[in-house]
Amino acid sequence: MKPFTVLDGLVAPLDRANVDTDAIIPKQFLKSIKRSGFGPNAFDEWRYLDVGQPGQDCSTRPLNPDFVLNKPRFQGAQILLTRDNFGCGSSREHAPWALEDYGFRVLIGPSFADIFFNNSFKNGLLPIRLDAAEVDELFRQCEATEGYRLKVDLAAQTITRPDGKAIAFDIDPFRKECLLNGWDDIGLTLRHADKIRAFEDRRRAEHPYYFA
Repeated sequence: MKPFTVLDGLVAPLDRANVDTDAIIPKQFLKSIKRSGFGPNAFDEWRYLDVGQPGQDCSTRPLNPDFVLNKPRFQGAQILLTRDNFGCGSSREHAPWALEDYGFRVLIGPSFADIFFNNSFKNGLLPIRLDAAEVDELFRQCEATEGYRLKVDLAAQTITRPDGKAIAFDIDPFRKECLLNGWDDIGLTLRHADKIRAFEDRRRAEHPYYFA
């Protein structure tokens, strides 16, 4: 998992509440568990005018010109503004995989579905919950300003707007440490690799019949 420290990123506004995980990555793409390659199919049913299938070349598919992420001004966005209850629906971990593979590192909204919120942290995304009025203002500024960017500083727990205003956000200290260091669940375990190897060596010596 890539460490997250500071991101100065382009913002895209997805002005919809209750965006469920089937909208983020439709069910037909759940056959793969590789954790990569899902970016071209993020928001597939909204992003394209045809029905997507696994393994399809998305570069030749017709784009929906009205979908926000298809607009030229939002190409390369790394920060997604959302509305209430983003990531509701099924618990599929493919949803944060698709968002991260698309290029997003930060999600900002008033609320997130609990399982999606937890899965995001485990996959290198930083979901930030802000007061609804603050989110409203970010939407307003983003829609009014082409090339709108925000600076997200995880260590300082601040979002800095182009006008210089810094907005503080809360984050669980353990999740913060994991993101700063790029530790997913496997990474956390591998921090103790020497102790694990020593335990296995001792166990093999004491109980060789387990390994016969």
